Amino acid sequence: MTDCLFCKIVSGDVPAEIVRESERAVAFRDINPQAPTHVLVIPREHHPNAAALAAADPASLAAVVNLAQEVAVDEDVAGKGYRIVFNTGPEAGQTVFHVHAHVLGGRGLNWPPG
Repeated sequence: MTDCLFCKIVSGDVPAEIVRESERAVAFRDINPQAPTHVLVIPREHHPNAAALAAADPASLAAVVNLAQEVAVDEDVAGKGYRIVFNTGPEAGQTVFHVHAHVLGGRGLNWPPG
């Protein structure tokens, strides 16, 4: 999509601090981190949210989650614990409508959030 910020990151038209890539997904640092480790993982193809991606391309959803796990290992939070969050829809806090997983870690993450 020509007006999608994350599609522009995938295409290289918008810069981002890429931390890891795979054939199907890209991981980059969040510009407004909510934890010491806050990386976004997105599929290369545009899908508006996690539900749409799961319905259209389960293999890409698996690739996003797999890359999120690799990021957690790279960021040294896998052993201590980390969170993978998909916000789906505006009431859940989704603000960019290209599905993305937040990989959060590096401090205690109490539940419920907020």
